[in-house]
Amino acid sequence: MQRCLQLAEKGKGKVAPNPMVGALLVHDGRIIGEGWHQQLGGAHAEVQCLESVSEADRHLIPNATLYVSLEPCAHQGRTPSCAHRIVQEGIRNVVVCNDDPFEKVAGRGYAILEQQGIAVKRGVAADAGRWVNRRFFCFHEKKRPYIILKWAQTGNGYFAPSDRSRLAISHKAAQGLVHKWRTEEPAIMVGYTTALNDNPRLTARLFSGRQPLRLVLDKDLNIPPSHHVFDADAPTWILNQQTQKTVGNIRWMKLHFTETLLEETMQLLHQNEVQSILIEGGAQLLQSFIDKGLWDEARIITATNVTLQEGIAAPILKQAHGQWEIALQSDRLHLFTRQPLAIPQGFSL
Repeated sequence: MQRCLQLAEKGKGKVAPNPMVGALLVHDGRIIGEGWHQQLGGAHAEVQCLESVSEADRHLIPNATLYVSLEPCAHQGRTPSCAHRIVQEGIRNVVVCNDDPFEKVAGRGYAILEQQGIAVKRGVAADAGRWVNRRFFCFHEKKRPYIILKWAQTGNGYFAPSDRSRLAISHKAAQGLVHKWRTEEPAIMVGYTTALNDNPRLTARLFSGRQPLRLVLDKDLNIPPSHHVFDADAPTWILNQQTQKTVGNIRWMKLHFTETLLEETMQLLHQNEVQSILIEGGAQLLQSFIDKGLWDEARIITATNVTLQEGIAAPILKQAHGQWEIALQSDRLHLFTRQPLAIPQGFSL
């Protein structure tokens, strides 16, 4: 099952809002097929696995055991039902990591298999599976995107200089990693002050992959149209209370800027099948998510050899559970989760 999950992670940043899934077909201790969900709209892991079996081994399929990291789907969606394909292949033993919370599956996949006399073992390495697919589970169980907070801070706890001038706090290794993260999450968000003063691009330029949907808070539409968030490099939502329209890749989304703005924004993203979001700043927006308890994971890069005499204080986490830390040159990356999680050994971000 660990191999299934390793395969599943190959789909990170490519399959959302679908889950990441891996599958293995094992006969007499030998892997005769393996596959993973490679892209949204493409074949699911079980199908990839079955189609990878060589002609010489195809006669072994009925007597092999299928290992899969998520309950096989039971409905016709972008692709045919995997549960029916398993029945069609004559497989008699299936081992599954996690149940699928998606209402169109949720137990129906198991029912199809068991009605045909197929033996199903569930819950193998379930904690590891929930970590790999934490975005997917959050999306369906909490009805909102999985929320990742990210920021860099100086060694003495400052987020930025007092005059809000741009300061590259972290080193190149950390900056490259952040750009990789941007390809793995379908959306990224910043507040008005950050968008106005920093003029960020909010795109992945140091790592190849899909560009995230950019969300920018601009209540009164004061950000100049010459700023990078209005370029054609990525789709963008301008969250405001003035207008609702679409021009090219830019959508102006009209919202009420009340106490429930963040919750309503997350609901809007859920309705648009945005499975996860990276909150990059500024400090006030990050702290607002923290104060509301509206976050799941925090990635904090601390530049241990960079200090400021004064500045804007970094956000302060509440009810956080420290998971691990690693070195990035002279920086330190700390991972926190809001809920206590047992992250399995060998599985990181």
